[in-house]
Amino acid sequence: MTLTIIMQKMSRERSSSRRFYRGESYSNLMACMDRGMVAEEENRWTFEIAWEAANKVGGIYTVIRSKSYVSTEEMGDQYCLIGPYKEYCARTEIEEGPLGSDPLNEAVQYMREKGFKVHTGRWLVDGNPQIILMDIGSAAWKLDEYKAELWDKCNVGVPHLDVEANDAIILGYMVADFVGEFRECAERFGEGTAAKVVTHFHEWQAGVGLIVLRMRHVNVATVFTTHATLLGRYLCAGSTDFYNNMDKFSVDEEAGKRQIYHRYCLERAASHLAHTFTTVSDITGFEAEHLLKRKPDVITPNGLNVKKFSALHEFQNLHALSKDKIHEFVRGHFYGHYDFDLDKTLYFFIAGRYEFGNKGADIFIEALARLNHYLKSTHPDVTVVAFLIFPAKTNNFNVESLRGHAVTKSLRDTINDIQNKIGKRMYEICLNGRLPVGDELLQKEELVRLKRCIFSLQRDGLPPVTTHNVVDDWSDPVLNSVRRCNLFNTKHDRVKIVFHPEFLSSTNPLFALDYEEFVRGCHLGVFPSYYEPWGYTPAECTVMGIPSITTNLSGFGCFMQEHIADPMSYGIYVVDRRYISLEASVQQLAHFMYDFAKLNRRQRIIQRNRTERLSDMLDWRSLGVYYRQARLRALKSVFPDYNEDEYNGIGTLKYPRPISEPPSPTSSKMTTPAASLHGSDDESDSIDEEKELAELQINHR
Repeated sequence: MTLTIIMQKMSRERSSSRRFYRGESYSNLMACMDRGMVAEEENRWTFEIAWEAANKVGGIYTVIRSKSYVSTEEMGDQYCLIGPYKEYCARTEIEEGPLGSDPLNEAVQYMREKGFKVHTGRWLVDGNPQIILMDIGSAAWKLDEYKAELWDKCNVGVPHLDVEANDAIILGYMVADFVGEFRECAERFGEGTAAKVVTHFHEWQAGVGLIVLRMRHVNVATVFTTHATLLGRYLCAGSTDFYNNMDKFSVDEEAGKRQIYHRYCLERAASHLAHTFTTVSDITGFEAEHLLKRKPDVITPNGLNVKKFSALHEFQNLHALSKDKIHEFVRGHFYGHYDFDLDKTLYFFIAGRYEFGNKGADIFIEALARLNHYLKSTHPDVTVVAFLIFPAKTNNFNVESLRGHAVTKSLRDTINDIQNKIGKRMYEICLNGRLPVGDELLQKEELVRLKRCIFSLQRDGLPPVTTHNVVDDWSDPVLNSVRRCNLFNTKHDRVKIVFHPEFLSSTNPLFALDYEEFVRGCHLGVFPSYYEPWGYTPAECTVMGIPSITTNLSGFGCFMQEHIADPMSYGIYVVDRRYISLEASVQQLAHFMYDFAKLNRRQRIIQRNRTERLSDMLDWRSLGVYYRQARLRALKSVFPDYNEDEYNGIGTLKYPRPISEPPSPTSSKMTTPAASLHGSDDESDSIDEEKELAELQINHR
């Protein structure tokens, strides 16, 4: 054997032991994507019940919607969603029509004959899953009967004035009626094959249906998923030392104090009656074990529909394009104090519901104050602009913000006009066979126009901290923290603050960016959450190739720590908020941001490539297998002879630390262009591997 062959063999063995590339993470699930052919042969059906099905009211809507594609690819028309009929959403999201099989249509007809209004059709999202929407109002006349049965058989009483709980009860009973009838129809049409029905319920609002099915002894498999416990949300909203006192809470007493005892009872009953109980993360499983008194059987992490680019450089190009749009905002917002170099300016952001403590905005602002001090002392040429995107009550846009964008637009338009005129004059002069002199290029009246624009850029005060007039700004937690930390956007501050108290959209007169574009244009997402059962915001950053900071109290952070040997090397910084003091957590966060600010452009490109490489791990084609595990476990509880493999080996693979790893997988080299076409982040990623490691290691020490 020649030396060359030996070296090639050793290289392959080393690569196989170290590297974990695209495709490996979801190869097992791909074998199950047969559009329901096997399920149809087995007479196996899956119903997913959620209050958020075609009803955009919370984060679970994103889970259900984004998972629809892999669910239909796996189960085809053997899969169906069930939820409440909300006309304002259904009108635009549902194409009404009959369902794809006789058992389903017969069961729907049975419900209609009972006097209930039921809407069926296809959800207009990826995968076009079948969907059944129950009109709760059409069954409201039976509410007292339903509540009486719940009290007689379960000893759960629901106050008359709790409209949300009343609606959940009506939906639950309608779902139970439908599933019970459907099972009988599926048995009749099964030609001797027993109907194997799995019902998967999300959260307590849908969980009433599970309780009723078990109460009536309907022979179907049940799965219950809690995305965040009711009591956990309430306890964390009250600034409780939640995780250190988890085992000390008197759960009944705490639920009673907050007047949610009946809801808590419904949630706890659903979790205990389910054949399979799941949560979205290990940290939520720990919470459920103490508050709901049941340990989850399966962890079902939340995924995303990841759309890949044909060339890996494309997401870098999108970053540069979106960053240019943020540059335009910064030029306008900081007019009169625009004395920093945009090529050495980094954009950090935090976004989400306005839960100041739970989302970690408190320690983010405190850490920014320390980062400001570090940069003043050691890197005064680097500027960080920190965006806080939290929807809050406002009166309107801040006049100073609007004025800044008006005067910069005026300057830009004036310069464009003068440029055109200069170009025409140069052309005419050169046609005469001579070169233009200074006075012929820029005329006096044009010089006056430019001076007027420059004078209009002067301002007396400092650039505003917020883009809007916040209602009761004297009590706003973000603004109070900014005041306490003295982050007022002065000339000497190296950290600038922009509080934008509304969600971003392309119609926004200041940014003209939707949220996805804004995320792509930023350099770092910062989400130091205290209570975050999963955390879609850092996951969205990851699939777009944007590094992020998360915590070990968020589901996403725990997931990354479990599946990646060294998350920091992939651009995922995990702050410890569980095992160290609050002060130590703030220091750690400040140092993570400082380390990132010290990276040069080349190192940031390397890191973005590595971050984007993780996107396959967050794709539903990888994570959907956990839902499959939960369903099969429930089926085996009801049908012990059912012998489908549970895929217990899925999820045990681990991303190694990228030792001497190229910024992009070598398999993609043929489709990767030589260089990007736009912007400042256009450097090639074909670089020296050992030098790359040395550069990143030095900056993370």
